[in-house]
Amino acid sequence: MRTVLAVLFLAAPLAAGAQSDPSAPYAEAADRIVEAALADSTAWERTAYVGDTFGHRLSGSAALEATIDWAIETMRADGLENVRGQPVDVPVWVRGDESAALVLPTGDRDLPMLGLGGSVATPPGGVEAEVLVVDSFEDLEARADEAAGRIVLFDVPFTTYGETVGYRTGGAVAAARAGAVASLVRSVGPVSLSTPHTGTMRYEDGVPRIPHAALTIEGAETLRRIQERFQQGRTAGRRGGRPVVRLTMNAETRPDARSRNVIGELVGREAPDETVVLGCHIDSWDVGQGAVDDMGGCAVTWEAVAVLARLGLRPRRTVRVVLWTNEENGLRGATAYRDSLGDDLSGIQLALESDSGVYEPVGFGYTGAPGGLETLRARVEPLVLALLADGTDAGPAGIVEGGGGADIGPMMRDGVPGLSLRTDNGRYFWVHHTAADTVDKLDPGHLARATAATAILAYVAAEMPERLPHGASAD
Repeated sequence: MRTVLAVLFLAAPLAAGAQSDPSAPYAEAADRIVEAALADSTAWERTAYVGDTFGHRLSGSAALEATIDWAIETMRADGLENVRGQPVDVPVWVRGDESAALVLPTGDRDLPMLGLGGSVATPPGGVEAEVLVVDSFEDLEARADEAAGRIVLFDVPFTTYGETVGYRTGGAVAAARAGAVASLVRSVGPVSLSTPHTGTMRYEDGVPRIPHAALTIEGAETLRRIQERFQQGRTAGRRGGRPVVRLTMNAETRPDARSRNVIGELVGREAPDETVVLGCHIDSWDVGQGAVDDMGGCAVTWEAVAVLARLGLRPRRTVRVVLWTNEENGLRGATAYRDSLGDDLSGIQLALESDSGVYEPVGFGYTGAPGGLETLRARVEPLVLALLADGTDAGPAGIVEGGGGADIGPMMRDGVPGLSLRTDNGRYFWVHHTAADTVDKLDPGHLARATAATAILAYVAAEMPERLPHGASAD
């Protein structure tokens, strides 16, 4: 008897210690999620199906609406609840035929290019003019007297997306103010195999609207070298002047069209009006297959909810997946979804977006009120670490400070905690907004592990007894 009592006495602290682990109540469910997700390739197969069947999906296109029809039908077949399309009016920009050619000094050499979303067309027959190559907005300002009547090229090497993308979005306005007849930008990306990158741009009222397009890195550097030889007087004759480019664009902006956000749910068993929101954007640019940006993110967040449904893991709160429309050139889907929630967002436990490529999963990034990060780390990290890569350039495995996304941004600005899926995505901007954004860039194993980790996070956040704090982040 004394021996039995001694064993019980020693075992009691161990049992108490085990119960103090905040992740312990969810361990059995997490094991089931991992086993189911890793034995399944649905996320990758659906990404491949959409890319191969519907292709790219710019807002206003028949391909996007066909994809949405398929997603609604397939979500219902998955057993998700309250599946619906939420109507959204979206902008419609059509690229049309376009080209760029280096007329001098080479004589009509093709320059691979992509018009930037929202750009106006050139006059019929195109624009042919000398090119002024600048390396910053400040450089253009200093050389503004050279820009009038010319095509301005912003040849700005990639540093980070946030720093460099301003030349794509604002280049046309700056060039037009200096009197340019068109503007070009070096593609926003670190690597090129003659692959131009498209993306959105903007105009300003009161400033002339000039055509705006992206060249490849190779094309931009070619024009810079020609200009430098001219400036240094190292050339002579007709072929020794400034570079001359002919730009032809037939882009057109049409009236808004009706599209939809796609919404599906696993309704909570106790607090159905409290919600964990997972999502992505289902539209893409009009090149490539939109697999990396962002069908892979859609497949992971969608499948995370479907796994819970298949396993019968119905948590306390509702888990909702939203495939937002029109992220690429308008954010109309995100705005409409936020507006539909009304003034009270206190019932949203958290919002997670996957929109940075689904490569090797590393964890999640969190932005929100103090205390939420620590809560999620304690409850979720022990359950997902085995799924995550460590020792990569993407930072430590697990849940770190700093996350969110464009589509959940409107909710985050009203205090909802926001997270993003973190992956080892150093190659993301190699294919971002290019014709090379195709299914072969993704790995089925990466998507399966990302699905498992996302499903565990969603389940724990929806099942845990406490509410995550709302409000501004500690920053």
